[in-house]
Amino acid sequence: MEAKLKKDDLASAITSVLGVVEKRQTLPILANVLLEFTDSGLNMTATDLESEIVLSNVPGSIISTGATTVSAKKLNDLVRLLPDGESLTLSHKNNKLNIKTASSNYNLSTLPCEDFPGLDATDGGEEIKLNMREFKSAISSSSFAMGNQDWRHYLNGLYITCDNGALTAVATDAHRLAVANLKTDTSISSISGIVPRKAVNEIFKFLDEEGDCFFQVSESFCCLTKPGLVFKSKLIDGKFPDYNQVIPSGDSTDMVCNKKELGDALARSSILTSDKYKGVRFLLDKNNLKITANNPEQEDAEESIKVQSTGSLEIAFNVGYIQEILNHIDEDDAVFRFFGEDKSCIIQAKNHSSALYVVMPLLI
Repeated sequence: MEAKLKKDDLASAITSVLGVVEKRQTLPILANVLLEFTDSGLNMTATDLESEIVLSNVPGSIISTGATTVSAKKLNDLVRLLPDGESLTLSHKNNKLNIKTASSNYNLSTLPCEDFPGLDATDGGEEIKLNMREFKSAISSSSFAMGNQDWRHYLNGLYITCDNGALTAVATDAHRLAVANLKTDTSISSISGIVPRKAVNEIFKFLDEEGDCFFQVSESFCCLTKPGLVFKSKLIDGKFPDYNQVIPSGDSTDMVCNKKELGDALARSSILTSDKYKGVRFLLDKNNLKITANNPEQEDAEESIKVQSTGSLEIAFNVGYIQEILNHIDEDDAVFRFFGEDKSCIIQAKNHSSALYVVMPLLI
């Protein structure tokens, strides 16, 4: 097997698959990437047995066909450090992958392609056609609230459901909730699944700013397909909680504020919060919001900003949760809906309701 490629094309392809490669190396071959030289081009596959990525038709000139596996990290490190625009030849002989340029020559150990495991994702599922930019935005607006190594394993992922022409992405770590909605043209009645954190991060990376993709959720797998790329992942086995039950309703005290003004005030106040709780207190009085913070060293902060509100209220929050939500609101103004000092609060963009956030208060 032999092929001629450009450094930039090969480096880009390796970077795309590197995130899927098994880091812990429970099996030596999982640290490798499968290279397949076919008549139609170079294909690359990586897997960690939980997810799999297949890149097809990497640009290059195939001289002879064949397949092998080689260390993804070593190949990436080596190719990345070659001069930009460099042409190189890949060939395989005597269990070595030879990489040759005009002035250098490298030989990497390989493992047989026959030993490379595949991900058996054959349980069907209907595909949904999605605009990649809109899908990426929905993931960005929700995935930050996923649990991280939570003992409730079903919280360590993004719950994606499609029903009645709308795709909904939901994440929660039991302290906050993020819900993002995306309209689709699909007529699929109802599908759902919990996509693991690692797979969510990879899917986000693969989505472009233009064009369409296909997304599939079956009983135990999800699959993203776009030109030249197929990514599959197992789903988290578990039942996602009924998130609608934690979205507060009823009479509320509403506050409209400038996102940047509030964010700047929180950033300054957060410096003097307790390292353990990171709590700030909101004191809302008509059209003025006072933000206070203190810590065990008896230091304190106080900020005031002008807002528009429908009443008065006193409530405390983890400052990091509020800051992160504000960072994902892409409008100038945000709306807070308060339902009492000991009840969760709803936060949304003022004029754009496709994303909704719920934050539990701190009792300090």
